[in-house]
Amino acid sequence: MIGMAAANGGCSAPAGTGDATTSPSTAPAATSAAGSPAGATADSGKTLTGAGATFPAPLYQKWFQEYAQKGGVQINYQPIGSGGGIKAISSHTVDFGASDAPLSDDELKTAPGLLHIPTVAGPVVVLYNLPGLTKPLNLDGATIAGMFDGKITTWNDPKIAALNPGVTLPATPLVSVHRADGSGTTNAFTTYLNTVSPDWKAIGAGKSVKWPGGVGAKGSPGVTALVQQTPGAVGYAELNFAQQNKVPFAAVRNAKGKFITPSVDSTVAAAAGISLPPDFRKVIVNTPAPDGYPIASFTYLLVYPNAKPEVKPFLKWALTDGQKDASGLSYAPLPANVQKQALAQVEKLP
Repeated sequence: MIGMAAANGGCSAPAGTGDATTSPSTAPAATSAAGSPAGATADSGKTLTGAGATFPAPLYQKWFQEYAQKGGVQINYQPIGSGGGIKAISSHTVDFGASDAPLSDDELKTAPGLLHIPTVAGPVVVLYNLPGLTKPLNLDGATIAGMFDGKITTWNDPKIAALNPGVTLPATPLVSVHRADGSGTTNAFTTYLNTVSPDWKAIGAGKSVKWPGGVGAKGSPGVTALVQQTPGAVGYAELNFAQQNKVPFAAVRNAKGKFITPSVDSTVAAAAGISLPPDFRKVIVNTPAPDGYPIASFTYLLVYPNAKPEVKPFLKWALTDGQKDASGLSYAPLPANVQKQALAQVEKLP
């Protein structure tokens, strides 16, 4: 059995990373897969509670159902957003939190000892609405930065044209769409821009930034919908939103100079190509991997070293058997080197 809160319109499609900061006490009550109250007892009588990121919610739902069938442990999870998950685990009101962005040093001061366990990764894609184009656009970091900092104002700008020889670009005004709420998606996107564009340094990186212009929308569903409805719009969201809504997205030039289409495979390559610190707090941007997509992020489960004993076996299962479910839902399974490092961290739990 699984408890999943019907937050942000439910989980029929994944909501954006960190697109709410509701606490579990104010979120809708979780319900089991069968529709019974979340407090219904599994066969073993053991339960775990979690809250946080909405981006991985469809995968987590599948995992919790499968794991309950195997072990009889009911896991009740509220997809209230990365910010809400961080607050919940920091205040010890859940057994685990979930976030698409690693905690900052300041955030860790309120949650000393908290561990980041990466579960899967996902690319952040650059969505656009340009009717009439017959093939995907190519973009690079400097050009994307110009589109979101207001320096590029029309789609036939020479910088865009230079990356797309032979493509007739319209003089349509460019409308940038960003997240109005704090999110792990924005953290990954702005970390990338902050890494590759000197002009972006004045804006910086984080779950929220002071956007110099453009239009804000709530959550990745809101960004995707607004881009879809607005000719000339450009935005950013996770790959599964673009695919589900059939919104075009760009190939992005990586550190090796190759234009890479975001996909499960190019995200796995990106993750395998970076060196991770022992605490896993690193965003997968500007990877040196030749075939790696340059804008991606892990999503994490957040646990304390003294977590309930039921947490450890679930994490071990998720990092091994559970990985087979990832690619079918447009998530990138952990590359072998990251999986090995994460399992070693999990082994330290009680």
